[in-house]
Amino acid sequence: MPGKSRLVYTLYYSPGTASLAVHLALLEIGVTHRLERVDFAVDAQHRPEYLRLNPRGQVPTLLIDGEPYFESAALIMVLAERHPEARLAPAPGSERRAAWYQWMAFLASALGPAFRLWFYPSDLGSDAHPPAVRQALQQKIESAWALVDAQLAAHGPYLLGAEISGVDLVALMYMRWSRNMPRPATAWPALREYAALMRSRPSWRRLCEIEGLTEWAV
Repeated sequence: MPGKSRLVYTLYYSPGTASLAVHLALLEIGVTHRLERVDFAVDAQHRPEYLRLNPRGQVPTLLIDGEPYFESAALIMVLAERHPEARLAPAPGSERRAAWYQWMAFLASALGPAFRLWFYPSDLGSDAHPPAVRQALQQKIESAWALVDAQLAAHGPYLLGAEISGVDLVALMYMRWSRNMPRPATAWPALREYAALMRSRPSWRRLCEIEGLTEWAV
């Protein structure tokens, strides 16, 4: 699309959070963008001015043509569509496109909500999960990683095969989130190789520098 490379996007983010995958996508595309940090330490995500952009009080929020949108997976799909030259998605109608939708939806539904509850037991009305709930969440996350590991072992090095896509950016974000769990994603052999491959990308190194991430950076 003519002129798309000159568009300025504004990403509302907080380091290491659900905005990470969208930030990575912007860096992979190489498109002009502006960053607005949302300071969780002062609960900025719940201030009225931010809630007008994102009524969920979460990150990311991405301004596209001046309009705010949220949900990481959806934002990456939009960016992939607006910037096909970045090849963050397979061609429409292709077999790999169907797999791209599948894995994007799987990661967002199987890992996103489970991690949310793992990190925020207050969403269930308590300061800490009962042991049975925590074990159930851990099992749900680990079963998802086992499926991703099997996919990589059979069809890697990336989730869709030989070429990276936006799905891999989402997976990298969730892998980092697992780093302090009883069984992190890197405990699976194919996922361990995949993590090393993804963390070798210039976009990842640049993101860690910008966001000030040091834990699990390499």
